[in-house]
Amino acid sequence: MIIQTERLKLIPLTLDQLKLWIEDIISLEKELDCSYKAESMEGFFLEIVKGQYEITRKDPKNYLWHSFFFLVRKEDRVVVGSADFKDIPNENGEVEIGYGLGKEFEHNGYMTEAVKAMCEWASKQNGVKSVIAETDLDGLTSQRILERCGFKQYKEGETLWWRL
Repeated sequence: MIIQTERLKLIPLTLDQLKLWIEDIISLEKELDCSYKAESMEGFFLEIVKGQYEITRKDPKNYLWHSFFFLVRKEDRVVVGSADFKDIPNENGEVEIGYGLGKEFEHNGYMTEAVKAMCEWASKQNGVKSVIAETDLDGLTSQRILERCGFKQYKEGETLWWRL
């Protein structure tokens, strides 16, 4: 299953592809016929991906809710970023989305395009009533993306919470 937008293909990574992303990006680039130029696989982000890999490994039938989607630019097969749903929809029908872009691809509308498409896909799935997202208080770029996608802020604390 691939989600297509005007400029992007959103490709969900299989369990084996997630492992390659963590351990061997070059092999993953060959497998997907792409060039990875998104977030650096280091530090906190690498730990997030490793955590999602473990969750995906334990619940493979729900991998679309646990894995990451590569945002592959159609024109040149460059991976500009990634996005994920952080878990299966909860008992209230909420599913949380997360996302990130490589620095050189920011402010080109790629993430707005991808988040809209992923939210449209999620809203058509059984059990999903809303998509939620969390941003830092000073995460203005991310907040603008969510606003452009129709999200409304519904809670403020140490972070801001948004709902579509």
